Amino acid sequence: MSSLALTSAVNLRLRPTRSQNPRISIPQSLQFTQTSQKTAFNNPINLGKFLNLGKISILVKSRKRVIVKASAASSSPAIVPQQPPWQGAAMKPLIASIATGVILWFIPAPTGVTRNAWQLLAIFLATIVGIITQPLPLGAVALMGLGACVLTKTLTFAAAFSAFGDPIPWLIALAFFFARGFIKTGLGNRIAYQFVKLFGSSSLGLGYSLVFSEALLAPAIPSVSARAGGIFLPLVKSLCVACGSNTGDGTENKLGSWLMLTCFQTSVISSSMFLTAMAANPLSANLTLSTIHQTIGWMDWAKAAIVPGLVSLIVVPLLLYIIYPPTVKSSPDAPRLAKEKLEKMGPMSKNEIIMAGTLVLTVGLWVFGGTLKVDAVTAAILGLSVLLVTGVVTWKECLGEAVAWDTLTWFAALIAMAGYLNKYGLISWFSETVVKVVGGLGLSWQLSFGILVLLYFYSHYFFASGAAHIGAMFTAFLSVASALGTPPYLGALVLSFLSNLMGGITHYGIGSAPVFYGANYVPLAKWWGYGFVCSIVNLIIWLGVGGIWWKAIGLW
Repeated sequence: MSSLALTSAVNLRLRPTRSQNPRISIPQSLQFTQTSQKTAFNNPINLGKFLNLGKISILVKSRKRVIVKASAASSSPAIVPQQPPWQGAAMKPLIASIATGVILWFIPAPTGVTRNAWQLLAIFLATIVGIITQPLPLGAVALMGLGACVLTKTLTFAAAFSAFGDPIPWLIALAFFFARGFIKTGLGNRIAYQFVKLFGSSSLGLGYSLVFSEALLAPAIPSVSARAGGIFLPLVKSLCVACGSNTGDGTENKLGSWLMLTCFQTSVISSSMFLTAMAANPLSANLTLSTIHQTIGWMDWAKAAIVPGLVSLIVVPLLLYIIYPPTVKSSPDAPRLAKEKLEKMGPMSKNEIIMAGTLVLTVGLWVFGGTLKVDAVTAAILGLSVLLVTGVVTWKECLGEAVAWDTLTWFAALIAMAGYLNKYGLISWFSETVVKVVGGLGLSWQLSFGILVLLYFYSHYFFASGAAHIGAMFTAFLSVASALGTPPYLGALVLSFLSNLMGGITHYGIGSAPVFYGANYVPLAKWWGYGFVCSIVNLIIWLGVGGIWWKAIGLW
């Protein structure tokens, strides 16, 4: 047979059968050459390829009749465009935030509270709920809160955005830029590896080497998330793996579980020891100034926190070593790994030397700034200027530091709203109300302050942000404590320290928590359980040992 006409149909047409497999008629004009004809019929699959009909099945009844069953309706399946993922706000948290403000807005203001103050409280609490639930990033939530203040004429534009001229938010933003250079140059890793090389031959020694190297870096890196996630978590994970402790294979308890929990619990302690060790600490200092009109300087903070802080840094790792011990008590590979890392890094680079010198200069000005008449913000600007001029950090990198600008925004927003709540008299009304209740118990100021401390501390279970907690409760509790007889400056310092320590009770309470918990070495139940135990120990140390130290330096 010299040629073959497949069908007499004029057009290619699909006719569904009962089995939903359409029958395809091949146009008569589609002719095969001798070679292609032979190849196609010898292998029906080749016929499908020849016809380019996609996924088909071919039944050859005879050389005169070919039935082609197509499993698809066309040779090119229709491409259904995918809808882009939702980029906007998480609706349930957003609705919860707005509902909080609307409900409170329409509740009649209590006697003694002005309508303007009550409306500002409604917007403020709605913003706090938004910061906790995070339908949008913190900066966006805070900016929306300021917009609501201006839209409802609760605050003027100048009042709502007045805190953007405050030095405290800018200090933290500048410190983030400074931290960028610290991590970028590798100086932070070098310091940590030196500690591990010297003290890491045992599990306990390894833990202490990490604990104190992190505390050493704390004054220079204001973000506990940056310290934990950018420097120490990679180091801790590599050390765990080197010691044969991995996730998912039952070896977590060899070293990793204890080491992860220890590094996390001590990160909240080091954050409480320095004004610049955690992003929200300057917010406490600012609220202290607006509430009791006293300034907490960098050196004042460090002096008051150094003794209870060091005691906690020593006791907490040892406590966890006893109640949640690693099965591997020695870690001979850790010093070797650290030594190899240092050898691989080689001698200090030019940028590391510049970074180290700038670190010494800036921290020195923070320490002796009061004597030299140089405030903390000026010192930070000077340090950043050195890094920019030398190219250790570029301005483009500063612009790309999204966390810094986000922090600047929500810091300024919370400072402005909290400040005007105080100016409108709401805080004083709240303080008077609580004073009547707590003061009616007839307790000494020490016991009354103890009750307030416990309420302030453990209410952090309901907060996912230290800044949100400080913004919502710090001013009110400080006002109440002062009214009940607590020395105001002492009360401000204690609440400031606790605003960091309380972050250790959950896996979301402070920036380092999700970083270390996310390593999956510690189950959630144990994380919360040991977090509660550590919280009790920290309260005993800071209120007990700390109380004696504060008495010795004249704070009460």
